[in-house]
Order: sequence, then structure tokens, then C-alpha cells
Amino acid sequence: MGQEDAVYLAKLAEQAERYEEMVENMKIVAGEDRDLTVEERNLLSVAYKNVIGARRASWRIVTSIEQKEESKGNSSQVGLIKEYRQKIEAELAKICEDILEVLDKHLIPSAKSGESKVFYHKMKGDYHRYLAEFAIGDRRKDSADKSLEAYKAATEVAQTELPPTHPIRLGLALNFSVFYYEILNAPDQACHLAKQAFDDAIAELDTLSEESYKDSTLIMQLLRDNLTLWTSSEAEPAQTGSGESAAPKEAAPEATEAPAAAASTEEAPKAAE
Repeated sequence: MGQEDAVYLAKLAEQAERYEEMVENMKIVAGEDRDLTVEERNLLSVAYKNVIGARRASWRIVTSIEQKEESKGNSSQVGLIKEYRQKIEAELAKICEDILEVLDKHLIPSAKSGESKVFYHKMKGDYHRYLAEFAIGDRRKDSADKSLEAYKAATEVAQTELPPTHPIRLGLALNFSVFYYEILNAPDQACHLAKQAFDDAIAELDTLSEESYKDSTLIMQLLRDNLTLWTSSEAEPAQTGSGESAAPKEAAPEATEAPAAAASTEEAPKAAE
């Protein structure tokens, strides 16, 4: 199948909300070992985000139910729920490992522009973070270390090649700060990173291009929302993974494409990236 047909079928699959097929078509495009266009990059990102997002939401719900049943002492149900949760975790791991392989083998080595490099390293950080959300012990530490490394690599390029108001740079800061808060349990660093990104963007708001204005201001609002949440919950930290309490918002990868895509920025279904 040619690249044009694969892109067309990916768009068709997106309209039909058949995201697994969207992923398969965009993997064909990603395997061409070239720097993808902005449209192709966003299609790939949207495809994986939807596939992983559904499972992450399921995992949160099941984990919340498991905790409730445990507190009631319903051991027989807890055993069933645990097996079901592990099934979801296996699906999550498979999806994350799949996109991480595509990133390492094809997308990152082929990235030419600073924008692409930041986008893909951020994506790598995101999917290692998703692994760290449910992993335990050494596996969690390994995923967290790799996520931190990828976010740092993205930040290094972003600070030299992208303006503070660029949606991809802002989205990186948003997700990196969520990583500090949720995975490393470092609220001070999370707040510092989010506030710095917000302040830097505010200082250069007059240089913001019309085409990215909506995307950038949306992500800035999410940074502000998280700062409000984190500073107000210092005395009583948000319960993550419970499916019940407020959780940080993170940037949707498609937020850099267009206002319509930006409008779907992930809000972390009250426990979430």
C-alpha cells in the first residue's frame, strides 16, 4: 500500500472511530523512515492517543472498583477484578511498547526539524509515563527513568529551537509537569515547571501567530488549571488512579494541529495524559 492510500485510510478510520486500524495505517507511513508532515505526525499521534486513552480510562475505573471492594473485604470479587485489571494492563503495555518501537526505530532517527524532534521525544516521554502509571517495582522505575530522559531531551531542543508560545513546547511543559506530579511525586518541581512555562509564554504573547493562538492559549489555560489544582491540594493531595478525585490535565498530542483538535485536549477523566 502506498503512503497516500495509507494516510487516506487512516483519515477514514478516524472518521469511523476505528482507531486500531488508524494506528495500523499510520504505522505504514511511519515506517518510511522520513520526517513526517505535520498532518501525518498528528494523525499518528491521534491514532495512538485514542487507542491508549480508552484503556487508560478502563484501567482507572477498574482500579477504583478494586479499591472499593478491597475496603469492603470482598476477597472473591477482588480476585476477579485483579485478573481483569491485569488483562487491561497487558493491553496497555502492548500499545506503549508498539509506539515506543516505532519512535525509536523510525520517527526519532528521521526527525529533521526542531519541532519534529520535540514532538517525538515528548511522545516517547508520554508513553513511558503511561507504562509507569501501572507498573510496579523495577519496571516502574525503569519506565519513569526513560520517561524523564525523553522529556529532558525534548525540553533541551524546545528551549533552543521553539518559542515559549509554541503549542508543542507548551504541551511538553504541561505533560512533563504532570510527570513530576503524578509519577515522581514531586509537586514543587511540577509547579515550578508549569509556572515557568506559563510565565515565559505570557511574556511573549504578543509574538503569538494567529494560526496557533487558540492551541497555545488553551494549553496555557490547562497549565494554569493544574497549578490551581496542585497548590490548592497541597494539604490534601489529589488521589490519582482512584477515578474519583480531580487529577492533572495533560496535553493532547493533536493540540498542535488545529483549533478543532486542540479542543479535544485530554482532561484526564478526573484521574489522569
